[in-house]
Amino acid sequence: MPGDAETTRRRLIEAATVEFSAYGIAGARVDRIAAAARSNKAQIYHYFGSKDGLFDAAFNALVVASVRAAPLDPLDLPEYAGRLFDTYEERPEILRLATWYRLERGGTTEPLAVIVDSIRDKLDAIAAAQQRGDLPGEDDPVTVLGLVLHLAQVWSSAAPEFALFLPRLSRAQRRAALVDAVRRVLTYAPQEAGQPR
Repeated sequence: MPGDAETTRRRLIEAATVEFSAYGIAGARVDRIAAAARSNKAQIYHYFGSKDGLFDAAFNALVVASVRAAPLDPLDLPEYAGRLFDTYEERPEILRLATWYRLERGGTTEPLAVIVDSIRDKLDAIAAAQQRGDLPGEDDPVTVLGLVLHLAQVWSSAAPEFALFLPRLSRAQRRAALVDAVRRVLTYAPQEAGQPR
């Protein structure tokens, strides 16, 4: 039945997300994924072709979910960063899987169209807002988006030693600091050459 097949696929992707975020592609075990999904290895190969194919499906599903959970509003990039922060806090496997993707796939596979398209759409929206005067236009949209994306990850990607000190700040305080930092980065007044900021 088509519904059963889709349910099995979804369970496999969910189990794979947990496994891959913990162990990466090389360390993940298809037998553990199959057991966690109440399935079998044959179904993994049937639906996804290989362990790599399953990783791609899991990563793609997370990317799509992330884009939907935190849509870009070029008129309020600080709050967009805040929504990304919320997503990373609620779904820490997103950044873990992205890290494994960079480590194990970086530059070795064709870029994922869903990510390229998402980035292009965001850059176009930022450029349009700059042209209308709704955003400062001094920086290239790539710079603006890059800063926003990486600031949104600042707490989630902290080294374990630094993370020991994060309990000093509540989640709300970390979110507020991030949103404020993005606001300040995007609204600075450019200085004359040689003048301190």
